Amino acid sequence: MTDDSGRDSMEDDDAQVRYDQARYVEDGQYEPLLSEKDLTRVDIGDGGDGIAPDDAESVDSPLPDDLTRDSLELPELSEPELARHYTRLSQMIYGIDSGPYPLGSCTMKYNPKFTEDVAALPPASVHPDRSERSVQGTLEVMYRLQDYLGRIGGMDAVTLQPPAGAAGEFVGIRVAAAYHEHNGEGHRDEVIIPESAHGTNFASAALGGYDVVSLPSDEDGRVDLEALESALSENTAALMLTNPNTLGLFERDIDEIAEMVHDVGGLLYYDGANLNALLGRARPGDMGFDVMHYNVHKTFATPHGGGGPGAGPVGVVDELAPFLPAPRVREGDQRTKSGEPTYELFEPEHTIGKVHGFHGNWLVLVKAFAYIARLGDEGLADASAKAVLNANYLASRLEYDVPYEPFHHEFVASAGDQDAADVAKRMLDYGVHPPTTKWPEIVPEALMTEPTEVESKDTLDRLAAAFNAVAAEDSETLANAPERTTARRIDQTSAARNPRLSWQALEEDES
Repeated sequence: MTDDSGRDSMEDDDAQVRYDQARYVEDGQYEPLLSEKDLTRVDIGDGGDGIAPDDAESVDSPLPDDLTRDSLELPELSEPELARHYTRLSQMIYGIDSGPYPLGSCTMKYNPKFTEDVAALPPASVHPDRSERSVQGTLEVMYRLQDYLGRIGGMDAVTLQPPAGAAGEFVGIRVAAAYHEHNGEGHRDEVIIPESAHGTNFASAALGGYDVVSLPSDEDGRVDLEALESALSENTAALMLTNPNTLGLFERDIDEIAEMVHDVGGLLYYDGANLNALLGRARPGDMGFDVMHYNVHKTFATPHGGGGPGAGPVGVVDELAPFLPAPRVREGDQRTKSGEPTYELFEPEHTIGKVHGFHGNWLVLVKAFAYIARLGDEGLADASAKAVLNANYLASRLEYDVPYEPFHHEFVASAGDQDAADVAKRMLDYGVHPPTTKWPEIVPEALMTEPTEVESKDTLDRLAAAFNAVAAEDSETLANAPERTTARRIDQTSAARNPRLSWQALEEDES
C-alpha cells in the first residue's frame, strides 16, 4: 500500500511502532518496593532495630504462635512518594485501558466507565437478607435482565445465579442431567465436544459426571457431520458447541446438527463465548440450542480477569425451565398503587437448588444490564458488526497466514516457522499485548486474535504493524524476547508449579 507521495504506508506504521517501542523501553524500568525506598523502616514489636512510635505496645494475640509475627516492619514514606510508587506500578501493568488487548477467545473488552458509575449508586448496595417488599427495584432490574438475555439468546427462561462463565457451564450441564434423570433417561452418560472447544467445556462435562466424547473437525474447520453421526447414540446427553466456533467460523450446518442431536434424544448446548459475533443478527435458540450460558464479560463488557467476581447467566428452553436454580424472579400477582407490577422470588418445580449466594454477583449483573439498556437493539447489532469488521480488517493487514475463512469476530493466524510463544513475547517489546497462542491446535503455531468492536482503524493499523515487524525478525531475536519489559522471560513451567508468593520467600531463596 502506498500514499500519494509514493511511500509505503506500512513503513510509516513501522516508524510509529518504533517510536512506541522506544517509549516503552523508557517505561520498562524497575520500580523498587516500598521497603527498598525507605532506608529507615519502622519496626513495630519487641526488640526491633528501627524507630518505634511512642505509643507502640506489645499486644497479646489470640492467634497461635505460628500465625503471629513478633514484629512488623513498615516503611515510613511521604504521601508524594507513595502516590508516585503506586502510579508507577499502574503504568507498568498492561491492561485494556492501556491499549489493544487482542486475546482471541478470552475476549478482553474495554469496560465503559458509566457502568461502574451505575453499579456505585447507593440503591445498588443491597443487603441479601432484605425482604422482597423492600427491594422491588433490585428485583425489577433482575427481571428485566432475565428478559433481555432471554430475547437476545432466543431462550425462554434465564437464571442469573452462576458467578462466572465456567460456573454457568456447570449449571447448564447439571440442568441437562436433571432433565434427563426426570425423564427416566439417567443412562445418558456421554457429552460430545469438538476438539477445538474451550477447555472448560471438557472440564464442566467431566465435573458433571459425564464421559467426554471428542469430536474432530472437518477440513474446513467445522463440525464433521460423519464423525458426529458416529458419536451420537442413545447414551448422548448433549453436544456442547460454540457458534461461531473457536476459529471464528460459523457452523453452516447448524440446523442439521441440531436435528441429529435431537433425533437421538440429546440436548444441544451453546457455549456463549462467541455470542459477540451474533448480536442482533442470529440467536442460539433459533438455531435449535436448548441451553446456553452467557459470558457477560465477553459480550456485555463487564470486567474480566484478576480473580474478581464474574457472572455466567444460563438460558434454557421451556422444557428445561423447571430445573433451573432457585430462586428466580417473576412478576407477582399484586400491583402497586400506581398500577406498576410487583416482583417476587420463586422456586422452579424441579430446581437443581441454589448454586450461589444471593442472586449471583449482583453488581456485575447491574453493569451488564446498564450496558444492554444503553446500547439497545441498534447498538448491540452495531457492536457485533464492528467486531466482525475489525477482525477481518486486521487479518487482511497481517503478513502471517490465516488458513480458515470466512470468519467472524476473531481469527486464527499461523506463525508458520516461528514459535507462537516467541512471537507473543516479542510483541511485548513493541508495547502491545499479544494474541492467544498455541490454540486451537488444529492451526500450527496458532495466533488467535480478537480485536473486539472498540478499536479504531488507526489502532488496528498500529497493531498490524507490530505483528508484521515481528514476522520479519529472526529466530534468535525472538528467542531472547522480551528484552525491554520490566520482567524478562521466565521459566513458566517452574513459575506455575513453584510460585513465589511473597517477597520474604524470595529473599530466603536468595540467601
